[in-house]
Amino acid sequence: MPEVNLVGGVTMALSRALEEDENVVVLGQDVGVNGGVFRATDGLLDLFGDKRVLDTPLAEGLISGMSVGMAAQGLRPVAEIQFMGFCYSAIDQMINHASRLRNRTRGRLTCPMVMRMPYGAGIHAPEHHSESTEALFAQIPGLRVVIPSSPGRAYGLLLAAIRDDDPVVFLEPTRLYRAYREQVDDDGKALPMDTCFVLRQGTDVTLVSWGAMIKETLECADTLALDGISAEVIDVATLKPFDAATVLKSVEKTGRCVIVQEAPLSVGFASEVAAQLAEHGLMSLLAPVRRIAAPDVIVPLAGLEQNYIPKLDRILEAAREVVAFS
Repeated sequence: MPEVNLVGGVTMALSRALEEDENVVVLGQDVGVNGGVFRATDGLLDLFGDKRVLDTPLAEGLISGMSVGMAAQGLRPVAEIQFMGFCYSAIDQMINHASRLRNRTRGRLTCPMVMRMPYGAGIHAPEHHSESTEALFAQIPGLRVVIPSSPGRAYGLLLAAIRDDDPVVFLEPTRLYRAYREQVDDDGKALPMDTCFVLRQGTDVTLVSWGAMIKETLECADTLALDGISAEVIDVATLKPFDAATVLKSVEKTGRCVIVQEAPLSVGFASEVAAQLAEHGLMSLLAPVRRIAAPDVIVPLAGLEQNYIPKLDRILEAAREVVAFS
């Protein structure tokens, strides 16, 4: 069983999908000859040829629009947008066509496409390379939004996304691409989408996060344990559709919740989690729900980047406050 990092889990899943289904096609800027800006598609061109692994022009609208057309005609395109900050010209096709194709044709056509995007700050990239705008896509009916936070979940969730008959926006946290390695069996087994993953059991406070912030959230749980505080850690993983039941069940047990996101605070996905708790879990809460997020500013350049990303001490402070609340 190989030991791989998160980007390696993505590569393994793409290779497995291309091998098992001749209708799978990988496309995007520099995905072929160069193997992608983060080398997630490295080696695939040599293995599967230029009819299955396609380099495209620098034209995100073309990449997304061509993927919709391919999907409508029976292929399973996996499109890469080089950075999430470049996706905005592709949103037209995703909202107006990919998300609506099943509904528009009364089920006659589906849109089995995946749009992969590296996202998030922390790698000293310039503007438009560091956004966390996952809530934009989570607002759109007809789109799934999936975010892995480990090599194994990258492998299993990407396979599930490629095999799904409807469009999936698959966001890969750049800060975790090479953060650590774990053993991942290339067995072709998909992980379930539309469900949260409970990464750690706890009884005193529920910590909810996704993507790159899972790292700090787990570190918070470790530190709290030294103080005798038992934290349950939940990785949302699929933002849309959101598995609220898992979070509600956890808060029934703990009575307290801290939600951690890298995106700016206002109208972020943490607000949806908090709203679900207010609407359906109010009687379980023993303290106000806390949201930890980035400030409502444009992602700064590298010199201030670490002041933008929510830090461990902020999560710890919020968790200790809600546990102490009475």
